[in-house]
Amino acid sequence: MRILSYIKLTAVLAAACLLIPAQVMAQRAVPVDRVVAVVNNEVVTALELRERVQAAIRQLQQRGIEAPPLEVLEEQVLERMIIERAQLQLAAETGLRMDEATVDRAIASIARNNNLSEEELRSVLIEDGISWERFRQEIRTELTITRLREREVESEIVVTEAEIDNFIANNPDAFSGEELFVAHVLIRMPEAPSQADLARYMARAEEVLSRHAAGEDFAQLAAAYSDAPDSTQGGALGWRSRDRLPGLFADAVRTLRPGEVSPVLRSPAGLHIVKFVAMRGGELAGGVDEMEQTRARHILIRTTEVLSDAEAEARLLGLRERMVQGSERFEELARIHSDDLSAARGGDLGWIYPGDTVPEFERAMDALAPGEISQPVRSPFGWHLIEVVERRVQDVSDERMRAATRNALRERKAEEAYDAWLRELRDSTFVEYRLETDF
Repeated sequence: MRILSYIKLTAVLAAACLLIPAQVMAQRAVPVDRVVAVVNNEVVTALELRERVQAAIRQLQQRGIEAPPLEVLEEQVLERMIIERAQLQLAAETGLRMDEATVDRAIASIARNNNLSEEELRSVLIEDGISWERFRQEIRTELTITRLREREVESEIVVTEAEIDNFIANNPDAFSGEELFVAHVLIRMPEAPSQADLARYMARAEEVLSRHAAGEDFAQLAAAYSDAPDSTQGGALGWRSRDRLPGLFADAVRTLRPGEVSPVLRSPAGLHIVKFVAMRGGELAGGVDEMEQTRARHILIRTTEVLSDAEAEARLLGLRERMVQGSERFEELARIHSDDLSAARGGDLGWIYPGDTVPEFERAMDALAPGEISQPVRSPFGWHLIEVVERRVQDVSDERMRAATRNALRERKAEEAYDAWLRELRDSTFVEYRLETDF
């Protein structure tokens, strides 16, 4: 039930109470809200859960997927809310907060990407029954969880040259131009389940396989059984090249034909069933033997529990002002202030290929002219000032493949590490269920 609708309904009921005898109202009284779960020291209410369940039903309907029984969907959605709440609690405990300016920038970007003004975006949301306050809170939550993932998981991801060599040698078709449509079911389980629990989880996964073999739609089974956030999309990962699939899924798909499903697979996150839905493409676009490289330097300020995003950004703005005014040189300030290993080299990163840096850094760097200094840029590693020194074009037929491989491996490792991190967080979270079927 949306907040606005709830306020209107409360007003109507209050007026009606003046006309209905007290004893009748007493007979018909029902609880307006109640607690359905306790997550550490916070509660999840029935109204919150009901709203999220209704949103999940709308998503399924938009995709033409029949929703599972209400009690099943309630349990699935509640579990996702618990994991979300646990992440937000960790963010708050470690001083990770989104200020209003950050939320404003994100909303402005959403409006711009949809060719809308902010007022037009407000109108679209109102038509969909979403209040502006609720929308801002959803954006804040999404930004907070993204930053938490960047800090706790993605900043630790390292791709070695040996890993790149091994991937290229063992995946000759990874960059063939083919795109695969893959869907999956995840049965999440603890890191070290007991034999009895493992048997129970395995029985649940085998039930999915049996029902699919009997002709039931995989998307409906994903909506009913999967613990993954994409269950309300029928478990669909969408169109992806082979290199962008999780390693477990990529290996499974090699043995499948379109329309087939894998046996039960196990990973640190739990049990998986993968369906190879379809494939398209197949010829890699014409080879490009030359690629532009950028020589750049940067100053990195890492955020900590005592140094917020706003403070790090402000420090870099001050350093940038000193450089723009010509009073101090970039490399001198980098040696003093940068938290990166490149500080000893005046922030020099050498020659950079496309794909060598994280997307946020690369987008900002590509927008600069030689000699230009960026505004503060946020990445999983912290806040940066970037200066492009020069650019050149090199013969990089082999390097193009290595850069694409590095990107693919970084994305794959980050996704797998995040799944494992979420499982550990969930296992360490105190949860008390109070869910009943009549809420």
